Amino acid sequence: MDPQETRTWVIFYLISFVVLLLALFFTTQGILLGIGLTLIIVVIGVNFLLISTELKRINKRKELMRNICKGDFDCDEKNNEKMKLLK
Repeated sequence: MDPQETRTWVIFYLISFVVLLLALFFTTQGILLGIGLTLIIVVIGVNFLLISTELKRINKRKELMRNICKGDFDCDEKNNEKMKLLK
């Protein structure tokens, strides 16, 4: 993972933490209970989507590297798009 990507993840998780603290405040006050629970569900859902997308990207990169090591790498449109993943 690139250092720039790490910075993005840190910022994302800091924002998520603040949103969860805000949701905790809403739910403990007893007012806006629905908004607090909705914020929690949204943060968990976004985290799940981002992590699943990252895992798919990593698996594609590993498969591409295996193909390159085997020598099964052809220079066509599909593989040119895959090469962009390495950058």
